[in-house]
Amino acid sequence: MKAIRGVLLTCDSAVKQILLTLNEKESFIIEDLDDYHVVIKADQEYRVRRELEAELEKNTYSLE
Repeated sequence: MKAIRGVLLTCDSAVKQILLTLNEKESFIIEDLDDYHVVIKADQEYRVRRELEAELEKNTYSLE
C-alpha cells in the first residue's frame, strides 16, 4: 500500500456537503472522518480551496 500525503480540513456540515459534491467530479477526499473533518490530497488543496470559495460566493447575497 502506498502512502498518500493529506491535509486535514475542518469545516461545518454545510461546507462539507459542498466538498462531497465537488469530490464527485474529481476525487480528492482521502478520508471522511466525521461531520466536521475531512482529509484531502495535499497536492489538491489549493484547487479545492479555490473551487470551494467560488461555490460559497455563488451562495452569498449582495446588495449590488
